[in-house]
Amino acid sequence: MKISRVALKNWRNFKSVDVQLQDRQFIIGPNASGKSNFLDAFRFLRDIARPDGGGVQKAVADRGGLSKLRCLSARTDPEVRLVLELRSEGDSPDQWVYEIGIRQQPRGRREVYVSHESVTKNGDQLMLRPNEEDSEDDVRLTQSFLEQVNENRSFRELATFLEGVTYLHLVPQLLRYSDEFQGRVLEADPFGQSLLERIAKTPKKTQKARLRRIAQALKSALPQLRELQFEKDEVTGRPHLAALYDHWRPNAARQREDQFSDGTLRLIGLLWSLTEGDSLLLLEEPELSLNAAIVGRMAPLIYRMQKSRKRQVVVSTHSVDLLRDPGVRPNEVLLLEPSKEGTSVTPLSEMQDIRRLMDAGMTAGEVALPRTAPKQLQLFSF
Repeated sequence: MKISRVALKNWRNFKSVDVQLQDRQFIIGPNASGKSNFLDAFRFLRDIARPDGGGVQKAVADRGGLSKLRCLSARTDPEVRLVLELRSEGDSPDQWVYEIGIRQQPRGRREVYVSHESVTKNGDQLMLRPNEEDSEDDVRLTQSFLEQVNENRSFRELATFLEGVTYLHLVPQLLRYSDEFQGRVLEADPFGQSLLERIAKTPKKTQKARLRRIAQALKSALPQLRELQFEKDEVTGRPHLAALYDHWRPNAARQREDQFSDGTLRLIGLLWSLTEGDSLLLLEEPELSLNAAIVGRMAPLIYRMQKSRKRQVVVSTHSVDLLRDPGVRPNEVLLLEPSKEGTSVTPLSEMQDIRRLMDAGMTAGEVALPRTAPKQLQLFSF
């Protein structure tokens, strides 16, 4: 299943957004324009759908309450609404639409409640709320049907897909010093802290095959790398990655992940995530700590790996090098532009001046990223 369209109303930076999504989508924009918040819309729905996620109430509370989610430009409109259109893969693909609106009670306990929720499949409505039972017992509206297994039976496929959404913004220090943070892994592990545990839980045959493929890819960036292995500490039982490097000594030099560079750890995390599962993958600034030449190969790498797994990947980036690949099409890049009325989101394919330059042979990195620079950057000083 893949998301073909997303619409946001009063969500964080976005007063009103309605855009199509491609199988590979890049998000660009100035600092504080809402790139992370755009990705967080998908994480929000994932947190609602997860059986152990706490549903709507916890998803909102974890983000500071509805007042922190609601766009400052919304003015008198109190509702936050998210809409996804999705398509399933296969010989006879299905079309899904999921929509949820949330509000806060104007008085009393001021609880967050579901003001609207609906699911359609191939044009047939499977669920619409509020319904008659909700009217008789409005406490029911403090939960969505997406989070309730007794209610989402007719659209379980959709709930399972959203539950599997993966977000990665790997922080090498958390992985390198995981022993010191033992027992304090953040929920849903957004920073790759439990990457080693995820590798450990993978069946041995699959685990070895993936690490062999990752090592093969890494050899182009790390020519001395001979092999990437998974092992467990004999004393503590803690999982570790070990890399064998060609060395002047007869036997290859050996390093564990606490000796890997930041770039190596981020590459391993990226490559592992691309081969793990087939749900939506959200990557935040994957170019960090990496050599520009490696970043320049990232877009085609994502394309090849996602095609083999039929996985949708959404990437936020500031990197000219990542978007310098001529294979990146105008409709694969969304430009975020902030204003007093909220941030707008526009595909490059709808911007005629940029489209003409890309049709002439220039890349998205060359023609679009300069637009994300602050307009008064020349005044920046200290």
